[in-house]
Amino acid sequence: MAPRPIWTGYLRLSLVSCPIRLYPATSQSQRISLHMLNPRTHNRVKMHPHDAGTGEELERSELVRGYEFSKGRYVILTENELEAIDIQLSKTIDLARFVDSSEVDVVYLDTPYYVAPEGKIGNETFKVLREAMDRSGRAGIGRVVLTSRDHPLVLRPHGKGMVMITLRPADEVRTDTEYFKDISESKPDEEMVDLALRIIERMSGPFDPKELAGDRYQEALRQLVEQKVKGETPVLPKPAEPGKVINLVDALRQSLEAESAETRTPIAAGGRRGTTMRREAKRRRAS
Repeated sequence: MAPRPIWTGYLRLSLVSCPIRLYPATSQSQRISLHMLNPRTHNRVKMHPHDAGTGEELERSELVRGYEFSKGRYVILTENELEAIDIQLSKTIDLARFVDSSEVDVVYLDTPYYVAPEGKIGNETFKVLREAMDRSGRAGIGRVVLTSRDHPLVLRPHGKGMVMITLRPADEVRTDTEYFKDISESKPDEEMVDLALRIIERMSGPFDPKELAGDRYQEALRQLVEQKVKGETPVLPKPAEPGKVINLVDALRQSLEAESAETRTPIAAGGRRGTTMRREAKRRRAS
């Protein structure tokens, strides 16, 4: 069965429009769900909407949406009114500017979506726009309305298609000044930097997303649940204690020696380190 798009509309560049489809680029892995229970009966607790003033319980289907324009006073917005706004704004991705992809700071990146053309006419226009963006090395900046919210976005070529990543608005991203103010301006020791560089060279290799598979917390939680279901006394892991470090230089040298030994053996998650990378590291040290 072909995947179903979560959104269909148009990609617009100046006077050029291209029908497109959006698909989520990520999925939620199967996670263990925990429920809130009554501690005495172990029955599940259900949350029912109720009137904050009278205490009257209500069905969700009865509820309406409203905006509090002054204390205790609301203006009611009907579903038809909200739907009309949604139809007006949510069918077009407008590209307003093109930038170098490297200029988009990672703190702004939010949710990725795959973008594919819709129909034969859309296919040709889509390929032209994608090829032009690929050759220019630029990413498109625009806006889209998804789930009743206007999102800034970045659009870039990806494989045969494109990927759209919604961006966090500037007013939602905190500046780093407050968090980095205690970092001194002095330069780090060059010998230590060189040792750290050599460790990085030893550990370098191609990016393999398979190494990122799995969830250590979920796996530990699953084991805990299985032990409890079987009536066993759960074996709880002890907190990891950092090793004693006499000084940073010794720690870096020991790390380098450990990584040197690691390059001679397979890596559990990703195979052997690249031979080419090790040769490159030796060449750099020799020079």
